[in-house]
Amino acid sequence: MYNEILETMEAEERSRLQLASLRETVRHVMEHVPFYQTRFMERGLNPEEFQTMADIQKLPFTYKSDLREQYPFGLFAVPPQETVRIHASSGTSGKPTVVGYTQSDLDDWSKAVARGLVAIGAEKTDLLHNAYGYGLFTGGLGLHSGAEKLGMTIVPVSGGNTDRQITLIEDFQPRGICGTPSYMLHLAERMEEKGFNPKASSLRYGIFGAEPWSEELRKTLENKWGIRAFDIYGLSEIMGPGVAMECQEQNGLHLMDDLFITEVIDPATGEPLPEGMVGELVFTSLKKKALPIIRYRTGDLASVTTKMCGCGRTTTRMSRVKGRTDDMMIIRGVNVFPSEIERVLLQQPGVTPHYQIHRIQRAGLEALELHIELEPGTVAEELKRGICHAMKTECLISVDLICHPPYGLPRSEGKAVRIIDRRAMSEKKLFKQRRN
Repeated sequence: MYNEILETMEAEERSRLQLASLRETVRHVMEHVPFYQTRFMERGLNPEEFQTMADIQKLPFTYKSDLREQYPFGLFAVPPQETVRIHASSGTSGKPTVVGYTQSDLDDWSKAVARGLVAIGAEKTDLLHNAYGYGLFTGGLGLHSGAEKLGMTIVPVSGGNTDRQITLIEDFQPRGICGTPSYMLHLAERMEEKGFNPKASSLRYGIFGAEPWSEELRKTLENKWGIRAFDIYGLSEIMGPGVAMECQEQNGLHLMDDLFITEVIDPATGEPLPEGMVGELVFTSLKKKALPIIRYRTGDLASVTTKMCGCGRTTTRMSRVKGRTDDMMIIRGVNVFPSEIERVLLQQPGVTPHYQIHRIQRAGLEALELHIELEPGTVAEELKRGICHAMKTECLISVDLICHPPYGLPRSEGKAVRIIDRRAMSEKKLFKQRRN
């Protein structure tokens, strides 16, 4: 273990330390963040009144919209000269969310990632090929700093330039690789096109995240590369990659309990859910100085457990993210998430792991077109019946299946675009037809 004291702490001692850190965090934001000062004053909150971990429910939620409304630095709790790094989201749907770090924040972040790397079996003598994007996105630099903290040698390739990545993998012989699952699929396919066998590479493990992926996709990646594929979780608003990471048991992701308090709530009511139930993840930071955040609603759906892991760690574990609150689709009254569709789809023979879900509007109701890609030699009509039946019996939905030839769907060099929303286009088309 990287830090045996923190990773095997008894539940009572962990709660005591978390409560003390929570009081200090509340005090910190009350003194330095006008946004939280106003929110807390409205509720008459006093950090000294926090006596149990359940008292966290007295605190207000923080939303992504709050970060956008306070753009760029309204939620920062330190003066500019104490901030040593800034990251931000892409801002494709409006103003970006901006996050900042003090030097102590970066140190905590790198230690958290190093702890996760040790949990999957990485060693300081390993060479790590980092195909996450560098820049304002937290993925590349987050893994980079953690690997350096552990003492590993890291190759900061970033995303894209696939042929060059293949050359470096062949020449440098890394033991580990990290990137988005969709890009790792693309990389493996490109290697095969160039006459290389991904399974024959030096790689032994992969660290994949930054987009939802299923157990079926894990199996596909492990079979393609001949590696063990590990899940990593993080959000820039909370810290970045390393908020949680799997261990070699691959039975849930270990959360960094000394850095965060994790809650699971009913996304509709905001009320806490019992351990083991799937709900929306909510995080409160415990040590961040530049951008401490209180009860941040992530929109990610998962469950947590406090049971000891087979690896001996006692830290809270979260399940794989099941989906996002804003990704849920209602098809003829049935709630379904893209991850459920992927799970069923990738169990079917003759289908590649590349697909798109097109949301369309038909007669005032939402419907789905499922665009899939066939493996060479697959007969489309035979496959269609099996997939449509599986979607009906396991996901309880009907889909319009559109089959594409091999390499007929786009590849991703970063996060894959799996969902295409064509509902507005469908309505316009229907309106035009009615007018004519």
